[in-house]
Amino acid sequence: MARHMKVILLQEVPGLGSPGDVKDVTPGYARNYLLPRQLVTLASASEMANLRDRISAARRRVEKQTAEHASLAGRLAAVTLTFAVRVGQGGRLYGSVTSQDIANALQEQEHLTVDRRIIQLREPLRQLGSFEVPLRVAAKVEPKVKVHIISNEEAAQAAQTPDAGEAPAIAATGAADATEVTDATAATAEA
Repeated sequence: MARHMKVILLQEVPGLGSPGDVKDVTPGYARNYLLPRQLVTLASASEMANLRDRISAARRRVEKQTAEHASLAGRLAAVTLTFAVRVGQGGRLYGSVTSQDIANALQEQEHLTVDRRIIQLREPLRQLGSFEVPLRVAAKVEPKVKVHIISNEEAAQAAQTPDAGEAPAIAATGAADATEVTDATAATAEA
C-alpha cells in the first residue's frame, strides 16, 4: 500500500491543483518533482497556520478591492459629460467623440483616472444626442456614464441663457477635431 504525504501547493500544478490547495501526494512525487521545483511545501502545523493567514489576508484584500470598485462605479454612474462639437451640414459632426475623449473628460472634470480601454465604446460617437456609455470597472461591475453631444451653437446659447443652476464650464480637450467638453450637472442636464 502506497503512503501519502500532505503538501500545500505554492503554484498552479496541472492535474493537481491551484495555489493554497492542500493535497495528498506520494512521497516520491513530492521529493523528486514538486519540492525541488518549489511548487509545494510540506503541510506542517506552522505552514497550515501560515496558509490560513495568507487566505484571510487575500480575502480581506479582495473585499477591500470590491468595495473600491463599488465606490468607483457609484461615482461613475453619477457623471454626466457634455461634449460641444463642431457640426457641419445635415447635422454631421466634424470628427467624433472617442473613448480617449471620454477618459480625458473624466480626468479633467471629475479627477477620475480611467484607462480608455475599460470604456466599452464599440465605435466612436459620430452624431448629436444622448448616450449611455458602459465602463467595465471589474467583472460584473459596469456603470454607465451619460454622454451628451451638442453642437457649439447650442452650447453658446446655453451659456448665454441664465439658468437656475450654474452655467456649465467649457474646456477644450485638445482633440484634433476641436471637440470641447462641458461638465454639466444632472440638474442642468434635466433643465
